[in-house]
Amino acid sequence: MRFTLRQLQVFVTVAQQESVSRAASLLALSQSAASNSIAELERQSSCKLFDRIGKRLSINTLGRQLLPQALALLDQAKEIEDLLKGKTGFGALTVGATLTIGNYLATLLIGNFMQRHPECRVKLHVQNTAHIVQQVAHYDIDLGLIEGECHHPDIDVQPWMEDELVVFCAPQHPLARCGQASLAELAKEAWILREEGSGTRLAFDQAMRHCSTALTVRLELEHTEAIKRAVESGLGIGCISRLALRDAFRRGSLVPLLTPELDLIRQFYFIWHRQKYQSAAMREFLHQCRELTAGVSRSDQISLPPFV
Repeated sequence: MRFTLRQLQVFVTVAQQESVSRAASLLALSQSAASNSIAELERQSSCKLFDRIGKRLSINTLGRQLLPQALALLDQAKEIEDLLKGKTGFGALTVGATLTIGNYLATLLIGNFMQRHPECRVKLHVQNTAHIVQQVAHYDIDLGLIEGECHHPDIDVQPWMEDELVVFCAPQHPLARCGQASLAELAKEAWILREEGSGTRLAFDQAMRHCSTALTVRLELEHTEAIKRAVESGLGIGCISRLALRDAFRRGSLVPLLTPELDLIRQFYFIWHRQKYQSAAMREFLHQCRELTAGVSRSDQISLPPFV
């Protein structure tokens, strides 16, 4: 076996960064040292892992096949290194979460995890479903917690628990008096919605697919808190997760509307790359997520223990 772990580390970093100079900077190497490492790996294996386009390297088909195996080997090597150094805990974990999960659940879940494993370095990326799926597919994050569907062929999708969207309005809105709305009534309203590409928007559009009238979308916003403020101000009605609205409904600053003609139940999912090595930190975090939500049928019923 002629290649070294350092060569694989350089290969992985160049592939992820799509730049020898950026990879060299991250690895504290000179650009020539990084280039020589890639060249030597290719020479030893008598194959090319990158296509040369001018001064730029672009990973080729063989390189893409090697990438997940190299990542898995490096992750396992890190666990071996920690074991030999007497470290019995976890090294690092990068989690991606969509906005509803990231803003209302993920920080509490990660806080609980870090209480039990303070030696683990955890990073959280909060973005919409499309971005989280892309990051998992490119091995930029270890694990994704998403609220939209994922059909990427390279990604494993595991159901977690149900979530319910709810249509809501300000207390002074005319619909608030009766507390419910038909599909025909909803079609006449101005809407404040999440942006295209978000799991919430996808679920809403799916629920409204039988509406024959084009909706008036007054605003598209990337953050649930901004949507809540806009609806409170009387700019329109909205539809987001009941989980994000618990406190507002309790205070009475926003009012839920019953919508018997709409199916607003959706699923939360765990996702990870099929070829991604599941580190001990990944396995433990998934176990704790399932443990903390065991017996819960819907996300807004979660009562997570506080952490300090």
